[in-house]
Amino acid sequence: MSEPVGELDARFSDPKATARPWSDVDDVLTYGKIFWLSTVRGDGRPHVTPLPAVWAHGALHFCTGAGEQKGKNLDGNPNVALTTGTAEQHAGLDVVVEGVAIRVTDGPRLTELAGLWKDRHGWDFTVGDGLFQQDSEHDALVFAVTPAKILAFGKGEPFSQTRFRFS
Repeated sequence: MSEPVGELDARFSDPKATARPWSDVDDVLTYGKIFWLSTVRGDGRPHVTPLPAVWAHGALHFCTGAGEQKGKNLDGNPNVALTTGTAEQHAGLDVVVEGVAIRVTDGPRLTELAGLWKDRHGWDFTVGDGLFQQDSEHDALVFAVTPAKILAFGKGEPFSQTRFRFS
């Protein structure tokens, strides 16, 4: 993925603000520990849940059990938003990633992702049958969300909203 260029949205930014650089957003996605996944239930109601995710190869990856609510929701509607950032009101950067969740089943890629989950989150997964496995009762489907759009909200002075679009 080539480095995207951000566009400042002056409507929601301090007049002194400039667009946040991609490197700031990349750092938040790489080092974020908890992301809030938003999916849509079959009846149109939203479902939001916190989970760890891994930013790699230009996509944000997460996992879920097929029988969990988010797994059921993704089966019917793969459009998602993942949000991360800081609880601080006047400092830091919050990031929202919008895109389509696509199932990852490739063994070598899953093995690499399992290693990243271990390094970044301390979770131990083995790979088998196109999914993550922890034990005989806890299989997890893995999804990749390649961004369609990313919004970065700079907090503090100057506050800003930067939009990154992807083709």
